[in-house]
Amino acid sequence: MNDDLLRRIAEALERLAPPPAVTPDLTAADAFVWQPEHGVLVPVLKVSRVALELLRGVEQQKAILLENTRRFAGGLPANNAMLWGARGMGKSSLVKAVHEAVNREAPGSLALVEIHREDIRTLPALLNLLRPAARRCVILCDDLSFEKEDADYKALKSVLDGGIEGRPENVLFYATSNRRHLMPRDMIENERSTAINPAEAVEEKVSLSDRFGLWLGFHNSSQEVFFAMIDGYAAAFALPISTEDLHAAAVEWSMTRGGRSGRVAWQFIQEMAGRLGVRLTG
Repeated sequence: MNDDLLRRIAEALERLAPPPAVTPDLTAADAFVWQPEHGVLVPVLKVSRVALELLRGVEQQKAILLENTRRFAGGLPANNAMLWGARGMGKSSLVKAVHEAVNREAPGSLALVEIHREDIRTLPALLNLLRPAARRCVILCDDLSFEKEDADYKALKSVLDGGIEGRPENVLFYATSNRRHLMPRDMIENERSTAINPAEAVEEKVSLSDRFGLWLGFHNSSQEVFFAMIDGYAAAFALPISTEDLHAAAVEWSMTRGGRSGRVAWQFIQEMAGRLGVRLTG
């Protein structure tokens, strides 16, 4: 085989080979969104978040996640975390607020990377991209859940287990979900009823949530907690209204919304601020 043929074969192989991964510039922002179709992290210059001190009714969850994230940012061992439970109780808001609080204490220490639920199968590729980076990263997947015949959970399971390479030391994974076991109960029951070995069939799926070191539960708020949320926002934004009138309006609002939660409280505050002519900042 002559040298010219060898050269042409080598050039053809180079054209077929995927381009080498480029370590992203994680100094461009404090938060990014993963776009797997292009294999890039898109900087988010202004994150939509609520200040940590304004999140009420989740004091224990707040303290645990803040301490875990502080340890990770400081180079100490920390756990992947799953925040599960009632809708609108501030699960994703808490992750974003904790990220901001830790960076306020140690500027630039932590990047927040959001991966969408439908892109979870590309999580291994994202980890490979972040592995050589110097900056520590928290990956957030909001509203994570799996449906019947959905095999994407296997990619997440592999990542949480670490695989042969292990989870990168500079990466932590946080997920929020309305489901404790990340899948609907009827899916679990169906596995039990149709499998040759029901226990083993269910174990593979249910055990996914067990691979998170931290489980933080969020539950529907009482009226007392709901008022505490409202009062905290009203004080922070200096709404010109008496507590009695504020609470009366809040009760009416929660009834029209069919429940009480952090999301409902924030929507109510936006409504009241609009009525009172107050601009919300921060």
